[in-house]
Amino acid sequence: MFCRKTISKHFSVVYCCSAHNELFISSSGASGADTVEVSVMKGDSVTLNTGVKTNQQDRIRWYYNGIRIAQINRDQSNICTDVQCNEDTERFRDRLKLDHQTGSLTIMNITNTDSGDYQLRITSSSSDTEKTLSVSVHGVSAAELEEMKRKSVMEGESVTLVPGLRRKPNCMMTVHFNDIFIAEISRDQSKICTDVQCKERFRDRLKLDHQTGSLTIMNTTTEDSGEYKLQINSSRFSIFKTFSVSVTG
Repeated sequence: MFCRKTISKHFSVVYCCSAHNELFISSSGASGADTVEVSVMKGDSVTLNTGVKTNQQDRIRWYYNGIRIAQINRDQSNICTDVQCNEDTERFRDRLKLDHQTGSLTIMNITNTDSGDYQLRITSSSSDTEKTLSVSVHGVSAAELEEMKRKSVMEGESVTLVPGLRRKPNCMMTVHFNDIFIAEISRDQSKICTDVQCKERFRDRLKLDHQTGSLTIMNTTTEDSGEYKLQINSSRFSIFKTFSVSVTG
């Protein structure tokens, strides 16, 4: 495993890449507290959280490597993303989404070229706040990405969905199958199939690894085919991963 550390005004960020092509990002405040570790890989969608409400701020702006890429003000009369904010900037090509309630910024289908510093500037009547978050994206080949996110098995076999992260107690992870909640890990607790509809479908065939967050579906049936959406939440990030499972009878 190799690691690289960068230090900004507000955060120190450590990037560690393991032999299994997993990338871990650890960010901490200047005081060293509130450390968060998440995994960012090519093809994921990533939300950078503001921790505020837009109706309580005069203006929220996001910059990428010093170039404005998103903005929203209190009355939402001035909202822009990417090329709308800066005519010379269209590198994200409709992959940015701005939450009108919080000002949080989502980068969809993240790529290697999205690595860099994302600056958040919040302006209010009482103070101005600036935070910098450095993001590094671990790229994989198209074949590797296909293998990780598309799973094909024969009926009766098991399939494991691997999120590619080292789970930390301050992160929550949830999994949905075709928009039905099927699994959750929060701190030291885990929930699997608490929904009645979910229990009827999987019938105790799910196994959740508390250390890695990997989800195994045992004795698969053709009805298990579909999209499995995994979401990892922390105070600073939300990471979204989608797996496609095909079960052949």
